[in-house]
Amino acid sequence: MQLLKQKGIVVSSSSKWIRILDCYTDPLGWIDQSSTSFSEGSSLIKLHKCVSDLKKLFSSIIEAGRDLVGAGKTRFCVAIDSVNELLRRSSMPLVSGLLTDLRSHAQISSVFWSLNTDLHQEKVTNALEYISTMKANLEPLCPSSDGQRNALENLFLVHQDFGKGRFHVRFKLRKGRVRVMSEEYHVDQSGIVFSPISSVDTVIAATKSLLPKVQFNLQLSEKERVEKEKVVLPFEHQDDGKSNEIYDGRRSLVDGKIETTPLSSMELQTDVVSSGKGGEIIYFRDSDDEHPDSDEDPDDDLDI
Repeated sequence: MQLLKQKGIVVSSSSKWIRILDCYTDPLGWIDQSSTSFSEGSSLIKLHKCVSDLKKLFSSIIEAGRDLVGAGKTRFCVAIDSVNELLRRSSMPLVSGLLTDLRSHAQISSVFWSLNTDLHQEKVTNALEYISTMKANLEPLCPSSDGQRNALENLFLVHQDFGKGRFHVRFKLRKGRVRVMSEEYHVDQSGIVFSPISSVDTVIAATKSLLPKVQFNLQLSEKERVEKEKVVLPFEHQDDGKSNEIYDGRRSLVDGKIETTPLSSMELQTDVVSSGKGGEIIYFRDSDDEHPDSDEDPDDDLDI
């Protein structure tokens, strides 16, 4: 109710488009209902007891929605503030089941809820993200760097930048793709002001995200590059003082030199036996039209 008043909305005229199901006043059903009264906007608010009974809560939500739009084909939206209160009194599978049932109901167009991720384990947050089609999260402008700052400095930064930060929205599309939108927000007396993120900050953030924390160097110095070029790999021929070329089956042999004339397998075997120098491997192309960067396996042309 206070939020509606701050936005300048007349509470008395809001009964045509909103219903509030109060689960905060008596979540365990300990307060006598006769002693509980709402002096303002009582037609908008309905008290719900025993929040741990999620089946009864589901029925109360549907009943409040039908009281607003009727039992026809008109649809309504459900907002939950917040799922943290439900997780305090019910297990994660039951809460996710409630959200799934609300999403699949014929008269509910959409469901959105808030969640403080600092109060729960990562597996709880991942489960709620899995069943959702959109995720919006707030990020401070000055996050702690690798946890090196102490608690007092973090508290000072949070207090200093409390009214501004970044707003990230991630949409899950039906084809499996994900679309991400990011903006900066600032809270002042007039309300919340959104502005696009500067390109410099975007490039820096993208660079940091593409460089994970690894145990090896991703870049080589000039000295390391020279030492790397001196290493002789095992498959290279190590003849003394002779220039050697390695043919990988893709490069063309015609580089200012005479192409090797094809030999039949019988002639090749005769030469090898008569010379007594062992064997050698020669690759022959299927045709001259084959490109050097062909994806075909060069071993298909192997003739020993």
